Amino acid sequence: MTESMDDGFCDLPGGIRVCYRAEGDDSAVPLLLIAGLGLDLTSWPRPLLDGLLGRGFRVVRFDNRDAGRSTRVRARPPGLLRQLAARPPRGAYTLEDMAGDALGVLDHLGIGRAHVAGMSMGGMIAQSLAAAHPDRIATLTSIFSTTGERRVGQPARSTLLRMARGPARTREQWVARHLSMLDHIGSRAYPYDEAVERAWATGAWDRGGGLARHAGVARQIGAIQASGDRTAALRRITAPTLVVHGDVDRMVHPSGGRATAAAIPGARHVEIAGMSHHLAPGVIDQLVNLIAESSNMATSPMNLDLLEISDMPEKP
Repeated sequence: MTESMDDGFCDLPGGIRVCYRAEGDDSAVPLLLIAGLGLDLTSWPRPLLDGLLGRGFRVVRFDNRDAGRSTRVRARPPGLLRQLAARPPRGAYTLEDMAGDALGVLDHLGIGRAHVAGMSMGGMIAQSLAAAHPDRIATLTSIFSTTGERRVGQPARSTLLRMARGPARTREQWVARHLSMLDHIGSRAYPYDEAVERAWATGAWDRGGGLARHAGVARQIGAIQASGDRTAALRRITAPTLVVHGDVDRMVHPSGGRATAAAIPGARHVEIAGMSHHLAPGVIDQLVNLIAESSNMATSPMNLDLLEISDMPEKP
């Protein structure tokens, strides 16, 4: 299962090559989607993408570094003990570096200002992008994410035990583990579609380099840990912000969403009863409506005063 014919690439400073896809009219309002830990751009469900496109967005999504078809960083990944002790290796890249990758995608596409939505680790990256580059962010949507403060948003102990298992060695083992994890972190109120998830996991294994994806996940965990508590940075966010979380999330405790909303001035916090750490079919319409409402797309057209790259101030 592959959709590589739709993939575009941009080469960024530092040797990072980012794979991306853009859908919708070039003149439509841009919305950048940022995926979570170990996930690639195909992790955004097709019904969600179609719903956003139907609301008039130009939807851009990309593979974070160390995921999908983007650059695999050559640094040695942190081992399990370092991960459990939250001791990232010296020189680990950070969420801010990953936010720089996201900004590079916008620059490559000539997008001066965009709505940005991220899930889980992608929400952390989106937060970092909004804090560092307020002029480039029209609105921010942070979905089941957290602030990096260690007293909030932590996984359940049962979830950590599952995450600590050794890497899947085959495609079949990876697919089985993906479904098993969904059984654990999923929601009875919003069940997943097994056929869809099985097909996604099969394609993600192939697209993400098979066994090599495990090291990439470890390096991304290192980036989260190297970035520490971002609460102070979140207080500098000026973009209108929507924080969405489920109340039965075993991967990122709902306290992470509450802390995120409390840290960002004027943020709107929506906690969905029965929602877990998964974009299940039953929550898609709610998420599309929330994102569209947050960007004012539900009630009126938006003029973002889109900039061409040539009109942007040069970086010092």
